[in-house]
Amino acid sequence: MSSQQSTSDSDEPETEWRFSIDEVGSEAETSSEQPERGPIEPESISPEHASFVAFGVLITVLFALTAL
Repeated sequence: MSSQQSTSDSDEPETEWRFSIDEVGSEAETSSEQPERGPIEPESISPEHASFVAFGVLITVLFALTAL
């Protein structure tokens, strides 16, 4: 069985770790390099986005009415 495991391990490409252990998990150190972000402010509604939402609502209502 060890020959099967070694072939399956060799099929996977070798990659380097992207993060060290200190950077992830519940005990991760907080970095002072990242600036604190303020609250997210809403933007104005674009007509394109509003039309997609309205179209989605219309399709959902029509689907619900035909399902009854």
